[in-house]
Amino acid sequence: MAYEYIETETRDGVAIVTLNRPEALNALNAGLIAEMGAALRGFDADPAVGCIVVTGGEKAFAAGADIKEMRDKGYADVAAEDFITDDWEVLADLRTPTIAAVSGYALGGGCEVAMMADMIVAADTAKFGQPEITIGTIPGAGGTQRLTRAVGKSLSMYMNLTGEFIDAETALRAGLVAKVVPQAELMDEALRIAAKIAGLSQPVVRVAKEAVNVAFESTLAEGIRFERRTFHATFAFEDRKEGMAAFAEKRKPAWKNR
Repeated sequence: MAYEYIETETRDGVAIVTLNRPEALNALNAGLIAEMGAALRGFDADPAVGCIVVTGGEKAFAAGADIKEMRDKGYADVAAEDFITDDWEVLADLRTPTIAAVSGYALGGGCEVAMMADMIVAADTAKFGQPEITIGTIPGAGGTQRLTRAVGKSLSMYMNLTGEFIDAETALRAGLVAKVVPQAELMDEALRIAAKIAGLSQPVVRVAKEAVNVAFESTLAEGIRFERRTFHATFAFEDRKEGMAAFAEKRKPAWKNR
């Protein structure tokens, strides 16, 4: 499929979605979001894809939502169309594991999209921020919610109430990103992690992802109960038996993905 605002490719079980509006620092307009959603849904449905990497350019992962698209809207407009809803949450809803590979600016909607991924791998040049307050509004795609869950109340308040950015090392210390690497190594490292995930038993990877996500939506007691029952359920997988047998026999497992 030909896209105007993104590029896609697959490499050995890993799909790559690259945001491609460099003239606008990958600002998230309706066309880009729709194309990204379509590509992500397609890869999520492809059994040959075991992990998805979403990335941008060196200067910017995405510098925010496209202000030109929203500046003339009124409350009736945004409420009627449920603005920033269709396609915006696709990345967060996928069953396939996802990685956001972030270089340069991840601001506003760009930071929010990155946080929808299962993990963020950041270049040492990355800058994260929710600057909506400086243009008279607040985040609308998770900037007050996912960010607070990731970094805690105090840093989230600082970012949301001042609009100031944090660098990659601060984001790493706060728990917003999983890893920081030199900019030149960003995609190699993101693809290495993605290939490792894609090379594991896919049914087990998916239930592990689901179990981690339950931690954000339930009490600890309910989460532990879900984890334990899911752990028990993995004993129905052929791959669970193969994995344990391979460990005992000191050999590499031959996953069947079932």
